[in-house]
Amino acid sequence: MAVVGEIFKDVANAKRHPTVVECGWQIVRDGDKKLLQLSSYGSDQRASGKKVSQTLQFDRETLAALIKIAKQAFPDLDKAD
Repeated sequence: MAVVGEIFKDVANAKRHPTVVECGWQIVRDGDKKLLQLSSYGSDQRASGKKVSQTLQFDRETLAALIKIAKQAFPDLDKAD
């Protein structure tokens, strides 16, 4: 659980995770600044029931970088459905 300070391209091999989880979002106030918080919740198979597993917080700058990366990965994001 952390505030993301930098986003960089990871060159390690990766593949799709086998588990699907839910993700909640909220706006967190930090004085006069805002953070976007994304929290993943454990899978339905988790023995302890639904609770937050991981949380990441993005400020305006790191979120802008993430949006730019998302648009590179999915160029049609700007197109209306």
